[in-house]
Amino acid sequence: MINISTNSNLLALCVNYNDFNDIEYNCDILALKFDEDIEKSKEILKNILPQIRKPLMICGCGKDDVDCILLPELIKVLDRECIISYVTEKNYKDIIPSVISGGHYAVLKTPIDINLAKELNILCMKLGLSSEKIIMNTDIGALGYGYEYGYSIMEKVIQEAQKGDSYLDMPLISEAALEVVKTKEYKTGSDEARVKLEICASSGAIAAGANIVVMNSAQGVKTVKELI
Repeated sequence: MINISTNSNLLALCVNYNDFNDIEYNCDILALKFDEDIEKSKEILKNILPQIRKPLMICGCGKDDVDCILLPELIKVLDRECIISYVTEKNYKDIIPSVISGGHYAVLKTPIDINLAKELNILCMKLGLSSEKIIMNTDIGALGYGYEYGYSIMEKVIQEAQKGDSYLDMPLISEAALEVVKTKEYKTGSDEARVKLEICASSGAIAAGANIVVMNSAQGVKTVKELI
């Protein structure tokens, strides 16, 4: 059973499903990242599920037209409550029914806009998804204006929830560290510099109010754990 709330401070480690090893990952949640090969993804997930002892997040490939098929197929394999990441306005009708039937959490991802975030929450709730099973991903950049704007949107969501807006009173998840990987600074930096970039992005997201932060490296998870 996964217990996630607006009071949570959880760290997820993103691991490619092909790279999973039966080791003790130093994280609160294991985020398995899958690709477009649906049959291979299902087979490997089925094989490694008995080895996974951490709370589990199932992450699609990030392409709406693929995830609308991939995620429901992966949900069929699951034998426990998981977090399904992520659902968008383009594919929620295809994914949310499977999330509901499996009793899972859904990460609802929208562009950096509080109105779009609220709208997707409402649309998914109209399909029958409990508000207690929604985790909001309001998106964020890795650096500069994209980071600052994403930070401010998370703060705004929390402020509106505190004022009584029940459609925004849900846990927040941030993938700031995953965005860092896309930057030139990360690609050209040393291993130490890369971890520092990841730590900076993640710790800022936590300060903004993120309840779950998804990270790239075990070292990053270890350092941020010590900070919080």
